[in-house]
Amino acid sequence: MTKERILLLVLASALFSHIMDFMIMMPLGPQLMRLFDITPQQFSFLVSSYTFAAGGSGFLAAFIIDRFDRKVFLIFVYTGFAIGTLACAFAPTYEVLLITRSIAGAFGGVLGALILSIVSDAIPLERRAAGIGFVMASFSVASVFGVPFGLYLATLFSWHAPFLFLGSFSVLVTGFILYYVPRMSEHLEGEHSKQNPLEIIRKVLGKRNPLMGLLFTSILMLGHFTVIPFIAPYMVGNVGFTEQELTYIYLVGGGLTIFSSPMVGRFADKNGRLKTFTIFGILVLIPVLIITHLNPVPLWQALIVTGIFFIMANGRMVPSTTMVTSVIKPENRGSFMSLRSSVQQISSGVAALLAGALITETPSTVTEGAKALIGYENVGYVAVFFSIIALFVARQLKAEKGA
Repeated sequence: MTKERILLLVLASALFSHIMDFMIMMPLGPQLMRLFDITPQQFSFLVSSYTFAAGGSGFLAAFIIDRFDRKVFLIFVYTGFAIGTLACAFAPTYEVLLITRSIAGAFGGVLGALILSIVSDAIPLERRAAGIGFVMASFSVASVFGVPFGLYLATLFSWHAPFLFLGSFSVLVTGFILYYVPRMSEHLEGEHSKQNPLEIIRKVLGKRNPLMGLLFTSILMLGHFTVIPFIAPYMVGNVGFTEQELTYIYLVGGGLTIFSSPMVGRFADKNGRLKTFTIFGILVLIPVLIITHLNPVPLWQALIVTGIFFIMANGRMVPSTTMVTSVIKPENRGSFMSLRSSVQQISSGVAALLAGALITETPSTVTEGAKALIGYENVGYVAVFFSIIALFVARQLKAEKGA
């Protein structure tokens, strides 16, 4: 195995823990809403607290991230993430969980940006989409193994168990980071290590191309994350899934994207990132509308729809991420990617709150003891609206020379 592949594997493992930590909250939604006796709006706060904290820390990190060796900063951020996740495992109440989720999110948000910066610095642009596709396959692994295993632990023990597992796993990954991730300080050479915050703002936010990258990220998240948080509660309360059957959504969808994600990366490198994003950006609209209008159907039919959604949604994320990494020069990539993560997380939080505001609940007629969601179809229309706008904004992005 080459050093490059080992590096990608370690980074994918770190990103896996962050993604599973974030994703596990959503399928736990029906259980948490029942145990804590909270409304959809209160549950959306649990989801958005993570993203808003990540957005705030990402903004602050943008001013310092490029002043440090990538490895040193990764160790610091990942250690904080592990501590925050372990704290979630021992949260006794809704309010404490809200706080500990914010702590985990504050470090987790920076973690995602930092990993993408390391991949972008280590791999040339002509092979970068494949590298990002490999690392982003951690989303799929989190879906195939992480979420079902986490739900199994929650069913076997309690909702605290998945976070205890994740915290322990993160400690193990920290050891691999120490041993296998090389020091990366090329971006510190010359004058780039002495940039003050005003210079960073000027270089990152003072140009049209990076600004369009941030706008593109925000709109894309509004078109993606409005639907995501309430898929699990909707499938239970409206379609007729049991809480145990929710694992099949992530098992099937994640299993499909394990294969599709690297393929999409190679396709984007060969045929163009904008073309690939456009294809998947249009196709994803179909399962979005079907999911948000789905009535009680057999399990296998619902899994076909959600599986297609996973493939198409992931298919637009790989090329879009690669496109955004190329709008800035390497010496400012860490700062830009941190700002981009901040915008991404805050937009995701806004999307979750917007979806929560559009949804009300009523006793379910298909699943005993569950709540049916009313207004989810309107969430689908909002997602489609922003997804279409993202297709047009994507055409305004231009790659920087040497990026």
